Amino acid sequence: MQKLVELYQQWSGAEPQNIERLPGAGSNRMYYRLTNGQGESVVGCVGTSRDENHAFVYLGRHFASRHLPVPEILAVSDDELRYIQSDLGSISLFDAISGGREAGGRYTLKEQELLKRTIRELPNIQLNGAEGLDFSNCYPQPAFDTNSVLFDLNYFKYCFLKATELDFHELKLEADFRLLANDLTEADDQQGFLYRDFQARNVMLDSQGKPFFIDFQGGRRGPYYYDVASFLWQASAKYPHKLRRELVYEYYHALKQYTEVPMPHRFVERLSLFVLFRQLQVLGAYGFRGYFERKPHFIASIPPAIQNLRELLDERNFPYPYLTNVLDRLTRLPQFQMIETAAVRADGLKITDLNPYKPHPQDGPATFSKYDAQGPLVVRVFSFSFTKGIPEDESGNGGGYVFDCRSTHNPGRYEPYKKLTGLDEPVIRFLEDDGEILTFLDSVYKLADAHVRRYIQRGFTSLMFCFGCTGGQHRSVYSAQHLAEHIHEKFGIEVRICHREQHITQTLKAQ
Repeated sequence: MQKLVELYQQWSGAEPQNIERLPGAGSNRMYYRLTNGQGESVVGCVGTSRDENHAFVYLGRHFASRHLPVPEILAVSDDELRYIQSDLGSISLFDAISGGREAGGRYTLKEQELLKRTIRELPNIQLNGAEGLDFSNCYPQPAFDTNSVLFDLNYFKYCFLKATELDFHELKLEADFRLLANDLTEADDQQGFLYRDFQARNVMLDSQGKPFFIDFQGGRRGPYYYDVASFLWQASAKYPHKLRRELVYEYYHALKQYTEVPMPHRFVERLSLFVLFRQLQVLGAYGFRGYFERKPHFIASIPPAIQNLRELLDERNFPYPYLTNVLDRLTRLPQFQMIETAAVRADGLKITDLNPYKPHPQDGPATFSKYDAQGPLVVRVFSFSFTKGIPEDESGNGGGYVFDCRSTHNPGRYEPYKKLTGLDEPVIRFLEDDGEILTFLDSVYKLADAHVRRYIQRGFTSLMFCFGCTGGQHRSVYSAQHLAEHIHEKFGIEVRICHREQHITQTLKAQ
């Protein structure tokens, strides 16, 4: 610690006025916030591995030279066991989306937007960051290869699979492990920077919600699919399938700005292999930390990880017959059956019917592309109070829908929400935690999707949706806003929003 203070003094010319120990990050490195007399702070790190610190410092400086959103390396000790970096604050993406995670995967629009910003930025560090990078500086190895895959697969076998006492033929399993390892290390997509530990805890947010990346010292040359699988299939995140699909879509199209990408079906096939690999990888870690080290947090993480694996096996046919047989039997073990009831949603659909690899059957062909509009359709969405009448159709067509939201739980009955609207986060959280509005809107989405798609096909130019409630303040505003954004995201057409009683208008331009 004293040597870190000395490094700070050499860099700044004075001793820090305040030193604050920061929470651990799951490694042997210790972090401190060092603040001067003017209240300006930096973060100091004390590590135990010179090679690990060297990797972070080299990568940080290289990424900064590529104008990537990473902390600036300000000073490094001669032995490279200590360094000082710019302070990115205390709000991580993990913290910022904690409400949605604690609500069982019901993420607000604000939380969803933070996730989308982050996933859109990922190809920048993977491809732009790989330009001119000397991977020999990476730690503990320069590239993702067959041996590292087999190490992780055997980690799963010995630390998790054997602990369940499931019977299996070790040589047959090893043969499929080798097939999977060979498929994962195909040479055509190994040229980017593989972050390896890309998760919400390793993304910091500035005051504008811009993501900055930290803790990339374990990165190496490798395929970009790995980080997508790590980020979106983290068991504790509980991302709903619709959101996962949207995030995969955002990543796929952001990736096109940096490199030639496979066709969507090929991209999906490759991604699914890395999702499978990551599920086995994390189960190995959970098994070691939970079954052997007896840490309750990791034991609690096993059921949702098994659920992810169960759904994946339902969705994809992998070319590893013995491995998939073993995994299928694993997910059916009695100790893992308690979570299976969570696979049925309130709307009666299984989660596997809404997986991120393929649309729901009513959504049309599987693709990452927007639906192509054949006519200049403009959709207008209103919220209103029934006591003040249904909004008039100014187009003169007289077509559209009016939905009554009054059957759902009304937050306006409670004092904390009376001065808020359906656009405010506390109201959003109330409605989504209650769940009635989600079931209501699921049926609305299906009806609206079919109608919008048919209007586009027929070249119609105007369609209207109205949501009414008692005061036009909470439920109707929430419903109108969410339907408008749903239609705009799915069809890419212009949507005009009018929250009549709140005197709020918004136009979502055609894409």
